Amino acid sequence: MLVHICCAPDALYVMDLLGKEYDVSGFFYNPNIHPREEYDLRLKETQKVADSLGFETIEGPYENSRWHTITTKFKDEPEKGRRCDVCYALRLERTAKKGAELGFDIFTTVMSLSPWKKAGIMNKIGKMFGHRFQIEFLEANFKKKDGFKKSAELSKQYKLYRQRYCGCLYSIRGRSPDTFSPIKVRGNK
Repeated sequence: MLVHICCAPDALYVMDLLGKEYDVSGFFYNPNIHPREEYDLRLKETQKVADSLGFETIEGPYENSRWHTITTKFKDEPEKGRRCDVCYALRLERTAKKGAELGFDIFTTVMSLSPWKKAGIMNKIGKMFGHRFQIEFLEANFKKKDGFKKSAELSKQYKLYRQRYCGCLYSIRGRSPDTFSPIKVRGNK
C-alpha cells in the first residue's frame, strides 16, 4: 500500500495502524507547504517516523509554483473551502499515479486523521483517481475512534514537531507571526 503522508504526527498513528494489515510505504508529496523551511522540517520529521516504524518513504517533487497556479483563484476561500478540495485532488492524483507506476495494489492518505480535513471529499477524490489509474483506494476517516487524540499523544511521546497550520500560505493568514516560523521540535535545542 502506498500511503500519502502530509506530516509526521499523522503518519505515526496511521502508518502504525495500517502496517498491522498492509505492507506500507509512505509518499511525501506536499507542494502546498510554505515556506520551504517548513516543508524540509516536515519531511525530516516524517523520515524520523519512517525509520522508527520501519517503512520506506518516497519523496515526491516540491512543486510549490504548480500548487499556487491551481489554487490562486481560491485564495480567499476559508479553511475547508474549495481551495482545500483542489489541494487534496492534486496530492491524491500524484499519489495514485505514483502508486500505479510502482506497482502498488492500493493507496490512501493520512490526511483524514485531521479534524480540519474533509474525509468524505478526500474519499470521493481518491476513488476517482484510483479508477483513473487503476489502483484501489482505501476509503478512511482516521480521526474516528479518537484517532486524532491518539496521534497527538503519540507525537508527544516521540517528541515530534507538531505544526500549527495546514502548511499552505493561505492558512497562515490571521495567525500570529510565530506560526509562520518553524517551531523547535520538542526536546531539541
